[in-house]
Amino acid sequence: MNRLFILLGMVLLCIVLIAAVLAVQSRSSSMGAYTYVIGISQANQRDPWRLVLSKELQSEAAKHSNIRLVFTDAADDVEKQKADIKRLLASGVDLMIVSPCNAVALTQTVREAYRSVPIIVLDRVVDGYDYTLFIGPDNRLIGRQAGKAVLELAKTEEVKVLEISGSSASLVSQDRHAGFAEEMAQASQVELCTVYVEDGTRDGAEDLLLSLGPELADIDYIFAHTDYLGLGAFKAVTALGFDQIKLVSIDGFQIPDGGLDLLARGVLSATITCPTGGKEAIQYALDILHKKQGVPKQVILRNHTVTRESLGQYRQLLANDPLPVQQPIRVAHAQIADEGGWRSANKESIAQAAKDFGVSLTSIDASSLPEQIAVVRSFIADAFDIIVLSPIVESGWETVLRECKEAGIPVFLSDRKVEVSDDQLYYSFIGGDFIEEGRRAMRWVVSAIQPTLKPVRILEIQGTADASPTKERKQGFYEVLSLMKSYEVVASPNGDYNFTGGYEAVQGYGQGKEVWDIDVIYSHNDDMALGAVKALKEMGLNPGLDVLIVSIDGTSTALKALKQGTLNCVVECSPLFGPQLMKAIEDYMSGKDLPRRIITDEIVFTKDTQEHLFKRRQY
Repeated sequence: MNRLFILLGMVLLCIVLIAAVLAVQSRSSSMGAYTYVIGISQANQRDPWRLVLSKELQSEAAKHSNIRLVFTDAADDVEKQKADIKRLLASGVDLMIVSPCNAVALTQTVREAYRSVPIIVLDRVVDGYDYTLFIGPDNRLIGRQAGKAVLELAKTEEVKVLEISGSSASLVSQDRHAGFAEEMAQASQVELCTVYVEDGTRDGAEDLLLSLGPELADIDYIFAHTDYLGLGAFKAVTALGFDQIKLVSIDGFQIPDGGLDLLARGVLSATITCPTGGKEAIQYALDILHKKQGVPKQVILRNHTVTRESLGQYRQLLANDPLPVQQPIRVAHAQIADEGGWRSANKESIAQAAKDFGVSLTSIDASSLPEQIAVVRSFIADAFDIIVLSPIVESGWETVLRECKEAGIPVFLSDRKVEVSDDQLYYSFIGGDFIEEGRRAMRWVVSAIQPTLKPVRILEIQGTADASPTKERKQGFYEVLSLMKSYEVVASPNGDYNFTGGYEAVQGYGQGKEVWDIDVIYSHNDDMALGAVKALKEMGLNPGLDVLIVSIDGTSTALKALKQGTLNCVVECSPLFGPQLMKAIEDYMSGKDLPRRIITDEIVFTKDTQEHLFKRRQY
């Protein structure tokens, strides 16, 4: 009997092994020898931008013999794209790249797929953070750059501008229009009118403008949302004899009838480049599949304003191959004086990364805007190669950043943003997505506590006034709050991102009150949340039970408090992006064209978070 069981076991094992070999052979014979299969879910394979995207994906993938791309075409049908994603998932792809036709409608489908394979989202970001990486443009910024290009051409003359948008329902069109309108609103001499080409085609633009006929006689400039809309507009105004009209458009592809070709032919006066991210998607896909560390959460691609005068220079930039950096890079960092555990960890991460990359780093702390501006000016005087700025506050930087530009020193923003009239005054931003952190905090509040007979009352402890994390964490929180009934923020004191500030904010609110009336405390960082915990305990309350507390950062001290139950939720904002910062600096010095923004990966911690995620905390 034992021999029979052993014999049957051996037969079953042989069957399993044969099936496995046949499966591998079937996969290899049907799709060639490869290591990875990457599924590409395209919104459509019709419009020029997506055709260029597909070509870039294929060209970059062709450099790697171990990967195979499998494309699907949703034909701009949401239900078909949902089915495409599910079909790719069922076929056993190792990673999926999704360029959604409707990001909101596809959010849940992408979220479900993300549970099984890594997902790279291109062009239009889905709601939330349930994907591995987003790569795409900042369409509002592109709209603003187009506005600046028109104003630069117009100088101070009174002009009438016709904007030709794609579909009025398109989020891309809406963002580009919003950015363009922002710039036009700053110029009193400009009259703006907008028309829509709902099918987004060159012929549609041509037909629409031909139908307007004489109404175009007093138009000075046309801003088209794509180069192909611009080409259609050019054909129409040429046929109507309105040769005085100058055209500015978006895309800047180096293909026949693409933006660069149209510039060279004199059709356009300027084009704003909008890269597809196809090359970057394949490069990051391999990093993800090889489980490399340091893959960001979002990459916002860089765009350029290209005119007839700068066309040759831009084409040279595209043709340049990166060169190895020969001499040590001298980097100066204008840092913020210590705000607690997060800032200390950030400084250590950047200092260690500088050593690892062989970068000569000088870092000076400052505790006020005037002091920090003086530090930046000292860096200019010392002629550093690159200045890294972690701005204390968002505003007040225009003049000194212009001085950096005039000195030919690029500025990288680290952790915090600045508010300036010209976005070209700094080169790139590396840090967290503060708006999404705020959204995540409020989403957790909604999941944790439901209104009863009266609204849920929230005490918001803000960070430093006018700092970009303060503004954007508030913005994101209130975005979700505005969609909910019976939740209200009753007070928003500032705690300046330190323990004492959080302590005093809670003490100040509770002073003179006979009964504590707050259900939730939302703190813009962990140090203020821990100060709030101390204040609540002194008032005889049980933090985490009597009052729910959600904070942002993810320091080890806060996570310890979370496990102890005095904090309830911690939204991560990682300070450990030193390697990404130094890699970006090295790439810049070698001649690479870097993304406009690099957003770090972050998670949300609750008591239910897996233990190994707590253990990897380094700060």
